[in-house]
Amino acid sequence: MLEQEQRNKIEPSPAQPQPIFSPRRPQAVRDGIQFTFFVVRLGLDLAMVGLGFWLAYWFRSKIRLGGEFIPLLPSSQMLIWGLSCGAVLFAFHSRGLYQLKRGYSKVDEFYRICSSTVLGLIAAIALNSLALGSDFLYSRQILVYALVLIIGLVTIARLLSGSIIGWLHKRGTAQIGLIIVGTGETTLRILRKVNEAPELGYKVLGVVCETSSEISHVCSWPASPAGREPLLLGHLDQLTETVRQYQADEVIVAMGGASQEQLLDVVALCDDLPVSVKIYPDAFQLITTNEVSISELTGLPLVSVKDVGLRGINRVLKRALDLTFSLLALTVLSPLMLLVAIIIKLTDPKGPVFYTQERVGLDGKPFVVIKFRSMRANAEATGPAWTTKRDPRRTRFGTFLRRFSIDELPQLINVLLGEMSIVGPRPEQPKFVEQFSQTIPRYMRRHKEKAGITGWAQVNGLRGDTSIAERTRYDLYYIENWSVLFDLKIMLKSLIVIFTDKNAY
Repeated sequence: MLEQEQRNKIEPSPAQPQPIFSPRRPQAVRDGIQFTFFVVRLGLDLAMVGLGFWLAYWFRSKIRLGGEFIPLLPSSQMLIWGLSCGAVLFAFHSRGLYQLKRGYSKVDEFYRICSSTVLGLIAAIALNSLALGSDFLYSRQILVYALVLIIGLVTIARLLSGSIIGWLHKRGTAQIGLIIVGTGETTLRILRKVNEAPELGYKVLGVVCETSSEISHVCSWPASPAGREPLLLGHLDQLTETVRQYQADEVIVAMGGASQEQLLDVVALCDDLPVSVKIYPDAFQLITTNEVSISELTGLPLVSVKDVGLRGINRVLKRALDLTFSLLALTVLSPLMLLVAIIIKLTDPKGPVFYTQERVGLDGKPFVVIKFRSMRANAEATGPAWTTKRDPRRTRFGTFLRRFSIDELPQLINVLLGEMSIVGPRPEQPKFVEQFSQTIPRYMRRHKEKAGITGWAQVNGLRGDTSIAERTRYDLYYIENWSVLFDLKIMLKSLIVIFTDKNAY
């Protein structure tokens, strides 16, 4: 009887549909809004690139650091300006700056703006040389000014336009209708990410069960930002009709442990529908946390499921990066660190300024981590414990230190000594390492690299009382995809997360 009642909840009769979600705009209207966003972004880029070239020319005429300034004829100036703007915008298009997906990292976007501007300026020199021949004389100063100005202006314009578009997404404009196939842990993870980022413009229409036995899982699901439970839309064999009925734009397949044949069958159900299909690789991540890439061996295609980013010369580069940043940071931040030490001693004179604790690092070897003391002197008298929100063991000033991660600054000394890295998996206490290694697959793999002050998991909100299994996935992804740019990206994101992270306690 109970199963029949639950089945009725997800199989409403055509005569009595459940009006839980408001009607969606027609597809043509949604496409028109998306096209408008594209035109606005293209127009802003054109304006900023053009302004950058104009300001570079104006600065060169006013700031004469090199030889004599030779002004251009108005006709030549307009031709050079037009060809240069076109070359840079074409480079933007070639680098995919107009095909960025929702949720794309702003740091990655900045990298693309930088590389695209460099390529565009090189192309601009070539085009103007062909068009004007010997009459084209370019200034190295103008090129440097233009490079800096275009990168800065385009970045600022995109941040502002992105904020406005995110604001519109939050209010229902140009939202993507999303249906999730599956009702397991993976679905919960996706729902949580979508709920935490309404500015991305995803609207969860509901979920589709693989089997009727999964219906009871809905009782434990978190509510959406509007306070509504995600709607069960039907069974997997009803997916085609469900996508049509709810006018979905995207389907995410989150079937943990599904076979290749099952996944292909799900994709086939959407073949004739104007809908994007994405597969969350939850089961595949048991084997790898790396992006799948295709290489070739004498004509034989190979799928790469695991790679090691930190080896050979990369280790030397990472150590050089650690030494450079730790020395620079210790020099610049030493006045702040001295001030913090004085305040700690004044506000809680019974305890020491620094707090040291044994943590597990490279190859599972223990080392002593250094932090500013943020808890009472006898906080761990009963043994090590996990830090929780509103932890009563914290001092008043310690709460402030932990909120903005200032207590981590002395770990720069650990980096300088070679015990830690600026970026890497966060080190844990031996007791917790032993516990996690027995319950989480591949947990000890994260100890094949140095521990870090910050990491890929931390800048994605996985700190404090969050899932260790999910943190491990992020840590392994970082290890297997390391690059200098990846480290720089994490450092930049860390500076932002300091002011926005709600799990810093």
